[in-house]
Amino acid sequence: MFVERIEDNLKQCIIPFWKSMKDEEQGGYYGFMDWEHRIDKSYWKGCILNSRILWFFANASQALGDATLLPYAEHAFRFLKEHCVDRENGGVYWSVQHDGGVCDGTKHTYNQAFAIYALSSYYDASKDEEALSLAFELYHVIEEKMCDEGGYGEAFTVDFKPEENDKLSENNVIADRTMNTLLHICEAYTELYRVSRDGEVKERLAWVLNEFVDKVYNPRLHRLEVFFDRDMNSILDLHSYGHDIEATWLLDRGLTVLGDEALSNKLAPMIMDLTCQIYSYAYRNHSVMAECEKGVVDTKRIWWVQCESIIGFYNAYQKSGNENFKDAAEDIWNYVEEHMLDSCQGSEWFAEVDERGEVIPHPIVEPWKCPYHNGRMCFEMMRRGRE
Repeated sequence: MFVERIEDNLKQCIIPFWKSMKDEEQGGYYGFMDWEHRIDKSYWKGCILNSRILWFFANASQALGDATLLPYAEHAFRFLKEHCVDRENGGVYWSVQHDGGVCDGTKHTYNQAFAIYALSSYYDASKDEEALSLAFELYHVIEEKMCDEGGYGEAFTVDFKPEENDKLSENNVIADRTMNTLLHICEAYTELYRVSRDGEVKERLAWVLNEFVDKVYNPRLHRLEVFFDRDMNSILDLHSYGHDIEATWLLDRGLTVLGDEALSNKLAPMIMDLTCQIYSYAYRNHSVMAECEKGVVDTKRIWWVQCESIIGFYNAYQKSGNENFKDAAEDIWNYVEEHMLDSCQGSEWFAEVDERGEVIPHPIVEPWKCPYHNGRMCFEMMRRGRE
């Protein structure tokens, strides 16, 4: 079964590579490796990158039953709590220097969410109460300093004054709210509720899930809108194929953990509609394209989009029994093996290829290129393959 090949890639490629990125001198993990596999040890370290690596090793230790991987998570946890957390104002910075000094003090809601996600998983793996306590500190930062009557804000100054959201906006728009941030709040609160069973977190998770079907989903266009003004009006004609298929299974995961049958029934048609739309219009030539803006399709194949598509289609197969979705998941993995795995010794995955499958030069490691998407695809498929 193709899941065995996925597990082999996790063990033989992804884990050894990210072990090698551990910074033994300054802490955390190196923030940059260029196209020619040269590590820049002086490059700044994204706090999102560090959180995602923390999440990865915590989950790898559990998925494989390998206690030797937990110290790699602990290394990331120590760097996060000592350097990425603002002990004066609260919250997690956007980035720090290679030695842990503050680089960009922006407090972004998206960044807090990923730290909660990572800390919750690390608590689950290590039973370190300090990690769970810090996760709840950041949860309260989001709810008390980054949330208003209309939903979640995006970017804030170091002392939590709203500022322009240039980090999660693109395509010549500046968004007051984004689907992407809301999706990863959902992801973070799902994990925090799973490990804590906290009633307040449960209520907020239910609110977020309802917001997707009530405000973010566009049933006429069969997609999730991406960028919004303060009143949740869409401000750009953009269909993000990767985020839509990622959302299908992450929302499903949240619903499963929440255990609310009525809410699950409410979201089920939306989740299947999004999946079918991606299958019908974005799944081409054994892979899934990037996005479509104002009717123009970006045909690049991006590593994380393929990862989320494998999980999303396999999740749809498990929910519906439709073998076409299972076949699509395997087909995309075959594409990844052929086009997106770097054959150079000691490397990892390529970030992007063009529509012909030719590699587009891109750093192997940078603030957004990490083991979160491909590592999570491995964990999810290993778990689902055993069900």
